[in-house]
Amino acid sequence: MELPVLELVVVRRGDVPPASLPLHNQQVEGLEAPHRVSVADSGRSRTNADLSAVLEKKYTKDHEWVELNEDKTEGTIGITHYAASALGEVVYVELPEQDLEVTAGDSMGAVESVKSANDIMTPVTGKVIATNEKLQEKPSMINKGPEAEGWIARLKIGDAKEVDGLMDLEAYRKHTEE
Repeated sequence: MELPVLELVVVRRGDVPPASLPLHNQQVEGLEAPHRVSVADSGRSRTNADLSAVLEKKYTKDHEWVELNEDKTEGTIGITHYAASALGEVVYVELPEQDLEVTAGDSMGAVESVKSANDIMTPVTGKVIATNEKLQEKPSMINKGPEAEGWIARLKIGDAKEVDGLMDLEAYRKHTEE
């Protein structure tokens, strides 16, 4: 059985990875094990010893992402680097209400920038269990780390099988190049 290749990029807190960040053999000088790394934008941290349970991240054609926890019962949602770049400077984020029940494809909030306003569409069905309240005071966090500290909400997933219809990173990259 061939094992999948795990690509891990460690970015120091405060650094902003470019949207075109290459995900191959990245080496970070000055980090000693065990160190803490931010795991896929959910606001949670893990030591490198915990990385055996890597979270699954999927993307929509509308440039949202969802990252599932280990047992696929919860997911963190946000917009992609591509979407953040296209929006420009984000000046306001409308977060969903706690306990809001959403269906895949529903609008669950909005992001306003100096260029435009766009709905945030939920990639999966579920119930909002947390929102990134820091975005109320610092909406620009989305520009600095849309797939990190700029996450939008966490959902209790209604149907984990919906994730199967979403794109993995490679498919999403191809989609953005079209």
